[in-house]
Amino acid sequence: MTIYGVAILAACFLAGKVTGTLLGSLLGIDGDVGGVGFAMLLLILVNGYLSRRGMMDEPTAGGIRFWSAMYIPIIVAMASVQNATAALSGGWLALAAGLLATLAALLLVPLLSRIGRPTGGQPSET
Repeated sequence: MTIYGVAILAACFLAGKVTGTLLGSLLGIDGDVGGVGFAMLLLILVNGYLSRRGMMDEPTAGGIRFWSAMYIPIIVAMASVQNATAALSGGWLALAAGLLATLAALLLVPLLSRIGRPTGGQPSET
C-alpha cells in the first residue's frame, strides 16, 4: 500500500535526523550535520534491500516515489538557503570560497560537455 511507502520514507527521515544530530553533537556543532543525506542514503539502502527480497510491491514503491519527488527539491531548496545565509554571515572568506567554486564549475562546463562525443571530425551516421 502507498501508506507503507510513506512510512518507510518517514522512518528513514527520522533515523537520518537522529544520526545527523548525534554526529553534530559529537563534532561540537549545535545542529544537524548531514541528516537529510543520511536519510536519503538509508532510503536507497532500504528500498534496494526490500526490492531484492521481493517485499516491495508496486503501491509501496509508488508511495516512496511520490513523496521522494516532492521531498528532495524542498530539502535541497532549504539547504541552499541555509548555505547562502551561512556564507553571507561567515564573512568575506566564506563568500570568496563560494564564488570561486561557482566560477570553477562554470569554467568546467565546456570541458564536461565534450565527454561522450565522438572524437572524429565527421559526425557519425546513425
